[in-house]
Amino acid sequence: MKIALAQLNYHIGNFESNTQKILDTIRQAQSQGADLVVFAELSICGYPPRDLLELKSFVEHCEAAAQHIAKHCTDIACIIGLPTINPEIKGKDLFNSAYFIENGRVKAQINKALLPNYDVFDEYRYFEPSRQTQCIDFKGYTLALTICEDLWNVNDNPLYVDEPMEHLSKAKPDLMINIAASPFAYNHDEERIQILGDNCRKYKLPLFYVNQIGAQTELIFDGGSLVFNDKGEVLDELPYFSEALRIYEFKEGKIQDLSPLQIIPQTDIQQIHQALLLGIRDYFQKSGFSKAILGLSGGIDSAVVCALAAEALGAENVMAVLMPSAYSTDHSITDALDLVKNLGCKHEIIPIKAAAETFDELLKPVFKDLPFNIAEENIQSRSRALVLMAMSNKFGYILLNTSNKSECAVGYGTLYGDMAGAISVLGDVYKTQVFQLARYINREKEIIPINSIVKPPSAELRPGQKDSDSLPEYDILDQILFQYIELKKGPAEISAMGFDEALVNRVIKMVNAAEFKRYQTPPILRVSPKAFGMGRRMPIVGKY
Repeated sequence: MKIALAQLNYHIGNFESNTQKILDTIRQAQSQGADLVVFAELSICGYPPRDLLELKSFVEHCEAAAQHIAKHCTDIACIIGLPTINPEIKGKDLFNSAYFIENGRVKAQINKALLPNYDVFDEYRYFEPSRQTQCIDFKGYTLALTICEDLWNVNDNPLYVDEPMEHLSKAKPDLMINIAASPFAYNHDEERIQILGDNCRKYKLPLFYVNQIGAQTELIFDGGSLVFNDKGEVLDELPYFSEALRIYEFKEGKIQDLSPLQIIPQTDIQQIHQALLLGIRDYFQKSGFSKAILGLSGGIDSAVVCALAAEALGAENVMAVLMPSAYSTDHSITDALDLVKNLGCKHEIIPIKAAAETFDELLKPVFKDLPFNIAEENIQSRSRALVLMAMSNKFGYILLNTSNKSECAVGYGTLYGDMAGAISVLGDVYKTQVFQLARYINREKEIIPINSIVKPPSAELRPGQKDSDSLPEYDILDQILFQYIELKKGPAEISAMGFDEALVNRVIKMVNAAEFKRYQTPPILRVSPKAFGMGRRMPIVGKY
């Protein structure tokens, strides 16, 4: 039996595109002699469809697409993922299902049993968990088909009270197949290999695992589909962040002609770089946009975003706008122009000094003789946002936000100013990681000017301003933020690690006080295990 794993990039709700892509892949796999081709979780509609699942017509479109695929799947079998209707009145209206299609019809329907309801996942909002299990007979073999989370309950602290493979194993299957929509985080690939390998070792069965690739707004899927032997050793790994189709022969209980691989994982920064490129590219392509705009300050954050956008979209599709103020340094303008030259992107220079002064005069009767403070600083930032959004409206550019995770965490940004944008590129990348990312972008030649990397970070909203005037040094700040946000440790635990107690309390207070700002930020491309946005849900008005 020859099994093909189809690692594809789906578009949520684009049934015509998804269906055609699946049919083309079926034909390609069939031409290469495959007996069965396996697609990812909810491949028909894309993952996650969220409240589109509440629309009856959306679910009907899924079923119609599946039946259309079945008609064209006659001399080869396939496994596809889709939502299906729960016939029982009790419980949720839908199942998260897999169809096993053979000889032009749906031969079996497998429903997902373990529905994740944590971090970015919200499946129990829509789906009823399956309480039944069944294996599938095909070509003289018994297949144990599961859907993503159904294999993730084998660790030392199980999240669920049941384990679907325990029931399936009683039918003595010959192999396991798992179809998934497993989002990217820079540490997730190693965890994924460990969990899936543990299943193989526990049940002494080989495993074919298929993941999808592509970005769905803030969620990025990295692929990395896997094949394991019955000892839990990785026999093959599909590429990360790109589509792939690969065929394997299964015979006499073994996967043929493959030896265990020595997996050498990419560094975190390498993975983050690839993920952000895919996130930018898919956000634009799937939304029907082509041109990006951003404010280019000469600092490291906007430089990194500009370089990523140029690589993802093509330099000719990126507009960098330099908006010097009364407090901008000459080297900031020079650094920004050097980057533009290195990238070959478009640029404009639009000074905002006159605009800020106009607003100062406009507000003078109200502000009277009150001293210069954050109000005037923010007027400068909001003047820049006004320029960028005007150009966006006039020329059809989409604004990229350049704030990093450290700034987002502590509220070091201006609402309706530098926090504006359609998509946040670095909102899940700490400042210390931004420096690493800049150096990685420069790994072969200088793209980002060295001065943008080495000079002290500054918002340049007042004379001689530095980030360190308002914030702890980033190498300390980011460690505290990581412990609090990603690892969910409280102030006492963090202080016990050797950090100054007063500093820890100050940082955590800033994080909590900035929740109202984060609620109004653009969607953030998720690259960490705990990103702001849909993965971290905190009350705005709270006291803890």
